[in-house]
Formats: sequence, structure tokens, C-alpha cells
Amino acid sequence: MKVRIYYEDTDAAGIVYHANFIKYCERARSEIFFKQGFNSHNKTKNEHFVVRNIVCDFVQTSVLGDLLEVKTKVLQRKNTSVILNQDILRGKELICSFQVVLVYVQNFKAIKIPDEVFEILENNS
Repeated sequence: MKVRIYYEDTDAAGIVYHANFIKYCERARSEIFFKQGFNSHNKTKNEHFVVRNIVCDFVQTSVLGDLLEVKTKVLQRKNTSVILNQDILRGKELICSFQVVLVYVQNFKAIKIPDEVFEILENNS
């Protein structure tokens, strides 16, 4: 998913505010499902992913006007969770890298990730 950096994304120094990178990763994960016509939040069954853990490595800064790309890759599937790597790049330059653990829940209790949900993640990352 591509992201253009606007003034609203930057701090007083003109650098992208670090928390915005988390937002970009969240949007990229959502877009994977939206592109398949699937909402990752199943309201009728009250099922969805929740973030359990994020580890991030900020490598370089990004500034107003940059065009970034978020690349998502499944690292590991477990019964109720999935571990993703999400890199944010400017061209071929790594800006930051995230390792995200998502847990699939129903009524806020962990449940097995449905195969169809996992396949969307795996096939579109």
C-alpha cells in the first residue's frame, strides 16, 4: 500500500511523527481485506483481529512529500494468532520495520483463525 506524507503527518521538525507509522501499517493490513471485499471485523459474529504486540525498528526519517510503501509478509501462523512483518520503504530504502502479533478474537476471547481469513492475509501480503 502506498502512503503520501502530508503536513498533518509531520511533527514540529517536519519529520513524520513516529506513531503515524503504526497507523500506516494498520491501514495496510485493513486494505488487504478491503481489496478482497472482506471486512476483517465480522460484526455479526463479533470476530476480528486485535494487536497483541508490536516491535518496531526506526531506521530512517521520512518527511513531507515522501511517497512510502508498506509491505506486509506473514512470518508465522499459530492457532489463534499470526505474526507479520511490515516494512515501510521509500523506494528501496527501509524507513522502519515492524513485527506485529495479531490475535483473532470472538467477543474478546481468542479463537482459531478461520482458514478463509488467514488465506486472505497470506495470499495478499
